Amino acid sequence: MNEGLIPSRYAKALFEFAGENNADKRIYDMMHKLDGSFVAEPSLQQVIANPFVADADKVKLLTTAAGASTDDKVYARFLQLLVDNNRLAAMRDIALAYMKIYRREHKIYLVNVTSAAPFAPAEEERLKKLIERHLNGGTMEYNHSVDPDLIGGFVVNINNEKLDASIANELKQLRLKLLSK
Repeated sequence: MNEGLIPSRYAKALFEFAGENNADKRIYDMMHKLDGSFVAEPSLQQVIANPFVADADKVKLLTTAAGASTDDKVYARFLQLLVDNNRLAAMRDIALAYMKIYRREHKIYLVNVTSAAPFAPAEEERLKKLIERHLNGGTMEYNHSVDPDLIGGFVVNINNEKLDASIANELKQLRLKLLSK
């Protein structure tokens, strides 16, 4: 995933255009769904990058993959801009950059919690409340997954911050400490 200069510039332009048309949240939801479509169907990127596939077909694919409707004029105009500038192949990177801009502007934090076993509902709610206090008024997009390799405990990732309270990490730290002596 290349979140380079070109996708960032297009994402910024889309963010500003969507904001002017009161569609920034709707576009964010579509970019989120579009990214999910790229993850679920890796061949989508190959089709979008294929020069032998007609641009109209690529636009239809990207429209469907994003869950856009006929009322989503901002998205349709943006796709036409990408067609005009031969940039449809960068759509996934643009979507990722757009989501990053939107999250930053709206104080939305990506929170990924990985635990060795599923949490009881009360434990998970308690952890969510602790995380919300740490965010200082921001909101979170919460995702929880289970990884038995952690042995016990959990790992919390909030954007670029990581709290590793897993048994696997404790064992690793102990091992490093013993090896250094």
